[in-house]
This record gives sequence, structure tokens and C-alpha cells, in this order.
Amino acid sequence: MRKSNFTSLFIFIISISYLVLGTSCTKSQKISEERAKEVVVYTYDSFAGEWGPGAELSKKFNEATGLTLTLIDCGDAVQAYNRAVLEKDSPQADVIIGIDNNLASKAKASGILESYKPKDADKIISVDLHKALCSDWSLTPYDYNHFSMVFDTNSNVPEPKSIEDLTNEVYAKKIILMDPRTSTPGLGFISWTVAVMGDKYEDYWKALKPNILTMAPGWSAGYGLFTDGEAPLVISYATDTAYNVEYENSTRLKAIVFDEGHIEQVEGYGLIKNAPNEKAAKIFMDYFITEEAQSILPLTQWMYPVNKNVELPDSYKTAAPVPSKTLYVNEDEVDKAVDNVMKILAE
Repeated sequence: MRKSNFTSLFIFIISISYLVLGTSCTKSQKISEERAKEVVVYTYDSFAGEWGPGAELSKKFNEATGLTLTLIDCGDAVQAYNRAVLEKDSPQADVIIGIDNNLASKAKASGILESYKPKDADKIISVDLHKALCSDWSLTPYDYNHFSMVFDTNSNVPEPKSIEDLTNEVYAKKIILMDPRTSTPGLGFISWTVAVMGDKYEDYWKALKPNILTMAPGWSAGYGLFTDGEAPLVISYATDTAYNVEYENSTRLKAIVFDEGHIEQVEGYGLIKNAPNEKAAKIFMDYFITEEAQSILPLTQWMYPVNKNVELPDSYKTAAPVPSKTLYVNEDEVDKAVDNVMKILAE
């Protein structure tokens, strides 16, 4: 998920203490001695950015292993996936972070992933979260949350009470969404409308179209427009109020819970097939679900960590609404819906 929109490369190179890696790695690839000490990760802007978990994660990983974690900001998670697909025949990254349950089957079918189960993953991660990402360890969950519409309570429009309410004329040019082709929240919102509206989702989007101010390319851009006051409603996450309570002592922004239910996002990370540095990549994958690494996520990712031993901050307990109903939808239906919705919006 979260905050900032520029490339972040966190490179901390120090001497290897207890770990010695050879200069050759997987299959036919050979890498330099320096590259053998580095894990290159494709991820998204809010993970790698100034307010995301990247800097602290890189620091702690380096201290724990002596390895460098280099995070490459590809924009949104869908863009990170697309880059990995383009480089499939000659991969440059070792790990990809951010492929969620709406993209998991497609990523698995693309052939960019190598199955790997991190150490103790089956003990740390719940079965339901594992199943959400194909159940074969081609992807490992690292966080989860529900998508939600976030509302500025200081605006001059009423709070919507349902997905269908968003089509009311009072919200003309008042809603910020994200492009489902480049953004996982954008894809999640389409999934949400399909889950609620069923085979009438196209009629829904025709009615919603006049109310969309913009389709931002990614979460950071879209949420930035929202916090700048460009519109009173944005697709985001149910923990957003916790952020405002934690750092601003404010309840002005509200993550709305609708009775019809919400789509849950489970985010995963995976080993790139034929990764240049597979050995070090697996060390990072083991580390990322440890309590030390997962404890970074609540106040940087603003998502729930998959490690059940992590203590959540008080702001989550008091200001992060948990929907009582989780909705599910078939990925093939969502893929078809993306094409149809984009045609509607282009008309």
C-alpha cells in the first residue's frame, strides 16, 4: 500500500559477518561478488517511498544478514508485475513484492515466479491468507486489509451508505479512483463492484461514470489528490482512519463500512524465476515474515501483518473498522470486467 511517489533505492553494503555467498548463483547466470551480497526487489511506490516500510526494512535486514536490500520503485504493484513479465527471459530482480489476490492467478500463469515456501511460513500465516494467493507458495502473503471508500467528513456532500449510493448525482466529479490496469486498489474497486452488482456491473459503471473526477495511475497519486482536497471520496483502505488518529490526532477522514460487504486485499511476494541471486533472495523471503520485519508494517504500510505475533498499535484497535462481511469474486470475471469498464469510461 502506502505513501510517496518516487523511486527509492536503499543500498547498505557492509562486510558479510556470518554468511558467505559464492559469486555464482542460479542456473546459468553468474553474478559479481558485489551482486551476490544484494537482493534486488521490484515493488511499488508507497512501499519503497519515504513514508513506506522500505527504509526500515532495508536497515534491519542488513543488520540481521549482512546483505543489501535494493528496492526498485516500479510505480504501482501492477506496473511492477508488468516489468517482471517484460524481463521474463532475462530477469533483473530477485523478488517481487505487491502481487495481490486479484492478480495472483495471472502472475502464476505468466511463468515469472518460482515456488518457494519461506521458513515456518505454514506456522506463521493463516490458511485463509495462504489460499487467497493460490496455495502453492508461488506467492507468500505478507499483509492484508479490506478496500474501503474513504470520506472527508468536512465536505459538503452526505456520507454514502452503500456502493450504489456512489452513483447519486450529489457525487458528480466527487470520486477519485485508480486505473485497474496499473493499480491494485483500482483493480480491487472493480472486483468490489462485480461482487456487489453481479451481471449488472456494466450498468452500474455507466451510472458511476459522471461522478468520477479522475482515474489516477496508482494509489499514491490518487490518495494525494484526495488529501489535497480535490474530491471528498477516494478508494483506499479500512485502516486509513488509524493513520490519521496515530499521527494527526484527527478523525476528519472516515473509512466507510458498507453493509453489503467489502473485498479483502491480500498482498504477496514471490521469488522471480531464474533470479540472478536466488540464494540471497530466499534469505530475504525467510526474513520478511519474521516478527521483526512484520512489526514494521502496521505504522508504515497501514496494513495488517500476516505474522500473528505482531502487536497492533492502539490506533488500529480504536480507529480501524473491520467489515463484518468479506466478498469474493472470480479473477476471470474481474479480467473481463476491466476490459468492459475501460470501454465504458472511454466512450
